[in-house]
Amino acid sequence: MQGLVRFIPTKDKARYINSLLRVGFDTIDFGSFVSPKAIPQMKDTAEVLKRLDLSNTKSKLLAIVGNKRGGETAADFDEISYLGFPFSISPTFLERNINSTIDKSQQTVDDLLNICERKNKTLVVYISMAFGNPYGDEWSCDVVANWVDTLYNMGVRIIPLSDTVGISTRKSINCLYSALVPEFDDIEFGFHLHTTVRHWYKKINAAFINGCRRFDTVINGLGGCPMAENRLVGNLRTSNLLEYFDINYVPIDIDEKAFENSYGIALDVFP
Repeated sequence: MQGLVRFIPTKDKARYINSLLRVGFDTIDFGSFVSPKAIPQMKDTAEVLKRLDLSNTKSKLLAIVGNKRGGETAADFDEISYLGFPFSISPTFLERNINSTIDKSQQTVDDLLNICERKNKTLVVYISMAFGNPYGDEWSCDVVANWVDTLYNMGVRIIPLSDTVGISTRKSINCLYSALVPEFDDIEFGFHLHTTVRHWYKKINAAFINGCRRFDTVINGLGGCPMAENRLVGNLRTSNLLEYFDINYVPIDIDEKAFENSYGIALDVFP
């Protein structure tokens, strides 16, 4: 919802997220502790958190942070299990997204790892623009692999690869996951996919058959990074991922009625 111009009221965000907490998802990315000037839609994350009912859910909460200060703020909340940081191998994207550089972002990862160790949290480091970028910055599977190795040696163990602008291909997906998953068998690799409705299946399949088991979705596909480029490409729809699992006989533990309820709330809350 960060790309929406109209501010979604706090009570509506909480109502929607509370419904998601009943579905059975592993992790709910519920908000961000970032600059309210940069992302005004997320300025009420702390208030949203106060309204969440965590009494009967197995889902864990993840909050996105953009720097050490945001990490310190998020880590003070016992309800939050994961801190998510949008690292990138694209200097242009880092400048546009969090006003940072690769060197500064690497230092932020180190700071956040220390915060997580002190506060009993887990750091999730997204590698944005992992499948290429529209800016002409250097990219290759080897460049991504070298940064995964660097993050691994720093202590990061959850790394979603992010296709922030929807330019991944089966070739690039196969290239990365087929190499990274067996080489770093104690890293939980994920796939944060922005995609059109035409290409989602082949991209999910390429990641899944190469060992990826962590997928980010949005119920209605709404989304897109407002800092990436002028054209926003929506997120992978949750229903598409569930369809993939159904077609391929992948067992999942999802409450279908709770999911349908969340979908209805999403249609009501979001334009």
